[in-house]
Amino acid sequence: MASTLSARKSPLLQMTETTPTCLWNDSAALDELAYSLEHGAVGATCNPVIAVSILKRQMPLWRSRIEELFREMPTATEDQIGWKVVEEMSVKGAGLLRPVFDAQGGRNGRLSIQTDPRFYRDPQAIVEQAVHFNQLAPNMIVKIPATQAGIEAMEEATWRGISINSTVSFTVPQAIASAEAIERGLARREKAGLDIRSMGPVCTIMVGRLDDWLKVLLEKEALCVDPGYLEWAGVAVFKKAYRIFRERGYRSRLLSAAFRNHMHWSEFIGGDVVISPPYAWQLRYNASDVEPIPRMDDPVHPRIIRELTNKFPDFGRAWSENGISLEEFDTFGATRRTLRQFLAAGAELNAVIRDLMVPNPDKG
Repeated sequence: MASTLSARKSPLLQMTETTPTCLWNDSAALDELAYSLEHGAVGATCNPVIAVSILKRQMPLWRSRIEELFREMPTATEDQIGWKVVEEMSVKGAGLLRPVFDAQGGRNGRLSIQTDPRFYRDPQAIVEQAVHFNQLAPNMIVKIPATQAGIEAMEEATWRGISINSTVSFTVPQAIASAEAIERGLARREKAGLDIRSMGPVCTIMVGRLDDWLKVLLEKEALCVDPGYLEWAGVAVFKKAYRIFRERGYRSRLLSAAFRNHMHWSEFIGGDVVISPPYAWQLRYNASDVEPIPRMDDPVHPRIIRELTNKFPDFGRAWSENGISLEEFDTFGATRRTLRQFLAAGAELNAVIRDLMVPNPDKG
């Protein structure tokens, strides 16, 4: 792919070389990660959604290993085999990132692995899985959802020395709660004289999924609004959260995820943040004529904020620092939609493993 680009450096590489903004690859597929590393990436992600995508595209590369797992784990369920595949994909990706991790002292070079979304109400189960994932490789970072139970788990996991990536997060209140939980965990470690210098926590805002939710509300409630304004909702929330993070000195970085337009990348350039686009969006960005210049401190037009706030109470709740209480995190529309997708991906991964474990005798 790199050969299709012009002689100039790619926009993503220019960004990573000239600004503090970091690039992570939203996939653990090794070919996609290799491309991303060529363009300045310093991190990557794996979860059941990504694992299903990799298996569908690269099953010949994984079939023999999955069949070996059947023999190595003779009493394992399809679910246990599926999560073992997620772990092995994550470890392979972590291996590619290890030189970055060593060179940057743990701030970057991590593979972000997602805890089981079925645990989103159980802090103990989340922490136990986070501990397990953290032991898979030195450069793991563990995704924990910004649900009520997840916030509790973030503090405990951080206290145990695990670098956290808060996920299933769409709002300023969720980002603040995640950062505060991580700060409490870091403070506990500092008080106990334990190392925090090698930790690299991040707080994700799934900017495009907030936009998606407002578009659902637009149709459900038969609203009329300038359609271009809906592309700015996640951007506005991310920029406000970034300002708050800087003012309060949180030691977590914000991470932009769930890409729907180039502004989910271009509007955050120049910030000390992470952008984590999928491979397909990286190709788009690198083939674009969008200039990779700092825009992080450029405000979203107040007219857009007013219109979104007036038409969409859920935008106002997402944008306001106190718009959603901890007890309401789990019931926010974007949270429910995303949890359902993540849960469905786990079921789909089980189905892929099932077709190998117990082949359908009516086919073939």
